[in-house]
Amino acid sequence: MKTTSDKTKSSYHHGNLQSTLIFAATEMIHSDGVENLSLRKLAERVGVSRTAPYHHFKDKNELLCAVAAQGFIAWREIAEQIFNDDSLSPRECYRQFISRYIGFAAENPALYDLMFGGTIWKGAKSTQTLRDIAYPNFQYQVEMTKIWQQKGLMPEGENTLRLAQVTWGTMHGIARLLIDGIYADAGSIEEMCECALNLFLSHMQPQA
Repeated sequence: MKTTSDKTKSSYHHGNLQSTLIFAATEMIHSDGVENLSLRKLAERVGVSRTAPYHHFKDKNELLCAVAAQGFIAWREIAEQIFNDDSLSPRECYRQFISRYIGFAAENPALYDLMFGGTIWKGAKSTQTLRDIAYPNFQYQVEMTKIWQQKGLMPEGENTLRLAQVTWGTMHGIARLLIDGIYADAGSIEEMCECALNLFLSHMQPQA
């Protein structure tokens, strides 16, 4: 079986050093945290010279933005898979959206922190490339919220943007409680997601 180092070196020799660095950095953040990541350690992990990462990322912040961008891409793929599944009823679609959002955060806590935390977003540290990927993710949720309103799943009288913000804020709050271990534990997440679903759809008649 190939080790991570074997895989990254193989990718590098095929001319994919930038993507290899992002992949390796993501794994390092997951195992050791953002604070322990450096371009020097990343170069050692991948098996390239210490200067090689600087050909792709001018500093650690730019690398972190690239890692976060891949996180948003991964979540967008999950969301699109849910929204485009015609076998799901609107209610089940929304249930899966909530559940898998929380699941994504729980499975990737360090990445989730990076995607939505102050490490990048405070102090205007985000790159334009990251913003071009991150912002459309939320806009996609706004668009889907509008469709759910039109289908009668969510309150039509509410402002679509505000409704999307509030529902996202609720999901983000549950995710943070889980990641931080302040209140929720993994065993209660499914019930919390169901409670959130019932709350968001409380305007609907029981038969819906």
